[in-house]
Amino acid sequence: MYGAELLIQLLLEQKVDTIFGYPGGAVLPIYDALFDCDNIRHVLVRHEQAAAHAADGYARATGKPGVTLVTSGPGATNTITGIATAYMDSVPLIVLTGQVPTHLLGLDSFQEVDIFGMTMSVTKQNYIVTDLAELPRIVREAFHIATTGRPGPVLIDLPKDIMTALLESPYDSTVQQPIYIEGYHPDSPINESKLDEITKRLATAKQPVLLVGGGCIAGESPVLLQELISRCNFPVVATLMGIGAFPSAHPLHLGMLGMHGTVAANRAIQAADVVICLGVRFSDRVSGNRKAFSPNSFKIQIDIDNAELNKNIGIDIALQGSVEQALLGILDRIPELNHSAWHEKISIWAKHAPAFKPSNDGQLTPQEVIRCIDNVTNSDTIISTDVGQHQIWTAHHYQFGMPRSFLTSGGLGTMGYGFPAAIGAAAAFPDRQVICISGDGSFQMNVQEIMTAVDLGLNVKVAILKNGYLGMVRQWQQLFLNNRYSAVQISSPDFAALAKTFGAHGLSARTPNEAQAIIEMALSIDGPVIMEFEVTEEANVYPIVPPGASNEEMIEE
Repeated sequence: MYGAELLIQLLLEQKVDTIFGYPGGAVLPIYDALFDCDNIRHVLVRHEQAAAHAADGYARATGKPGVTLVTSGPGATNTITGIATAYMDSVPLIVLTGQVPTHLLGLDSFQEVDIFGMTMSVTKQNYIVTDLAELPRIVREAFHIATTGRPGPVLIDLPKDIMTALLESPYDSTVQQPIYIEGYHPDSPINESKLDEITKRLATAKQPVLLVGGGCIAGESPVLLQELISRCNFPVVATLMGIGAFPSAHPLHLGMLGMHGTVAANRAIQAADVVICLGVRFSDRVSGNRKAFSPNSFKIQIDIDNAELNKNIGIDIALQGSVEQALLGILDRIPELNHSAWHEKISIWAKHAPAFKPSNDGQLTPQEVIRCIDNVTNSDTIISTDVGQHQIWTAHHYQFGMPRSFLTSGGLGTMGYGFPAAIGAAAAFPDRQVICISGDGSFQMNVQEIMTAVDLGLNVKVAILKNGYLGMVRQWQQLFLNNRYSAVQISSPDFAALAKTFGAHGLSARTPNEAQAIIEMALSIDGPVIMEFEVTEEANVYPIVPPGASNEEMIEE
């Protein structure tokens, strides 16, 4: 068995069924081995960054690790943005990169880069294989590390001569040593005494708030979360990454927290006496001015990553462990609770949530487009976004009912993420509706992937909110830089016409009635459809918290 054949065997052992990649000289032995493999589908993207984002979307939608295969040099460096995106959002990813033969390492050989060194700060672990006998251990460790504890990307660099080398002794898949990685202990037992203290605090709270983050998406956490809310009537607020863990339309869901959070969510957190934070890392976009964040509350943080506890916000009780196990422990202890007076107070703020305001002159607004999409889809739909105003409008105006139904770049804020991520989700779930909501700036960053979607006949629909600006940057220049619009006007092609040149369907709308009609038409068409919506040019996202301000200092409209 050659190295490349062994690699494919090891991937099959890890139940890999899809690889997103782009071939090149250094990985030709691996692609040759894939030629004889009927159980792994290879998705040929048009750019390696899209391969990483598509694998990321596959992972977020399924909960399984996504796998990317690219060649050495520029193929590997093109994936770095996608790796960093996955790292910031704790997405399990296996990135397989080709490398020049070991005897050419360090000689500035053709298409040689130190991708191992370049990605150390944006991977959970990385490897370079210099001995074929070590490959089974490395692959198993990589999948174990990527999927346990706080998930994240792992890179394996594969020199070409290792992939063409012959394994000296026969490979026996039944003989496997237990995985042991010194210093890596992802499954810390829950501290039972801290659970007792947490439960007592929650049971005596007068104005409690439950803050859910990306750590609430995994496993049975969403089901347990709903059981806890049903029993205790806690109001819920979410970070951007926590959207979908609890149904958006639920009356106890106050919306998103932070810089672009709802009035109800931000004010409830600021007025709370107890805040329990589940799988939340308190990024600056969530906390605002850290010293002013929920100043009078008793703060409880539960996170699987010990490094996140007490890192950004001072915490009164910090508990390391999985959110799922913590919720099970709390549910075993906590009685039924009622907070009618607190809910009455919150209800006044809830009226100030982002309102849906149709344009008076019949011009199409971005919010109307998203509301239209929401009205004609169901909770099984997967929504991806790029980054910018449309991302926040989607978070506010689309009603997410299921976990793993909202794919977006939170920590890194990666424009160009949404469409490849939608392709990854559609590859995983060909029978589900997948919709990418994007802007005219973001979509042009990976527009070439229309061809990937067409080749595969994927059920991906794209809604492009076309306003002629890099909208969020323009909004900041308007609000905080005295309307000095610098390099934010962007020209775009006729996206509907462009889609047809790729072999996709293209549709356009300029009015609310046209928008409703083309969305319904798009959903009735098999295969990829690109929808272009001419929307109001200078619509702004509200609320917005000015940089450096506290979450109480919202600009509401």
